[in-house]
Amino acid sequence: MESLGYNKKLADIFLDKPELVIDFPDWMLSAKQIDAYRQMENLAIVEIAGRDSVAAAVKSVEEKGFTDLLPVYAYTGTEYGAWHSVEQAVERLSARLPRVKIHPLLVVGSPDFWRALNGRFVSELILRYNFFSPCPGCHLYLHAIRIPLAKKLGNIPIISGERELHSGQVKINQTGQALEYYLDVAARFNIRLLFPLRYIKQSKEIENILQFSWQRDKDQLECVFSGNYRLRDGSVGPLIKDVSRFFEEFAVPAANEIIAEYAKEKIADAMGIARRVLDRSEPDQKQNSD
Repeated sequence: MESLGYNKKLADIFLDKPELVIDFPDWMLSAKQIDAYRQMENLAIVEIAGRDSVAAAVKSVEEKGFTDLLPVYAYTGTEYGAWHSVEQAVERLSARLPRVKIHPLLVVGSPDFWRALNGRFVSELILRYNFFSPCPGCHLYLHAIRIPLAKKLGNIPIISGERELHSGQVKINQTGQALEYYLDVAARFNIRLLFPLRYIKQSKEIENILQFSWQRDKDQLECVFSGNYRLRDGSVGPLIKDVSRFFEEFAVPAANEIIAEYAKEKIADAMGIARRVLDRSEPDQKQNSD
């Protein structure tokens, strides 16, 4: 019954989506729990999303020998679906790794941080980078939002299910270049971001790691923007070079400054930081007119 009450509180957090990055309620993460996590030698955060995140956790345990895993779900402004699918992913992880301690699920998120990268400045970003998709900035947010927690718990690693190969499909938020940007942001704060599935090509390989059936994109929360950067024929609209400029000039510098504030145990003024980054990177109007 205690577990049911805890899960209900997590579901309520997901419903309300408050600022939840550095200040956690005691029932979710107390000072005593933080101290206990800091004492664990082989603890890693697992990014809980869909099946790839669970497979990544399994592969990381096999490769790195983690004995303790802390599942952490991060919310954005765009998910929908049954909250139980998140709990179910943790249950599947526990069943697949019976000899590993799977700690209680935590939830993190910041609507302001997400909006700063992916919402407020859409018109500006289209003018500058010739495209807009929330996916690159969203994935950057999803990795960055867990960094303050990883630091709080002793600079522990973060395991992610990112793959740059998807049976021949290109995903602009999971290209090799995109993954390098995510790694760079984590490394800036002395956090290891692990991509154990990075070069896995086929979904069949994921099923072999899981050792149970789990269809791609099933039993997980969905996003209202899914497929947004594809044209009607399925081809990718934005140019990769424009996506790279978006990362280099705006998203990565903004994320770095926002996380730096959280690392000081301050709630970041995400919108103000994003605006200042845009001001600094504003194209030279005279040069553009020449």
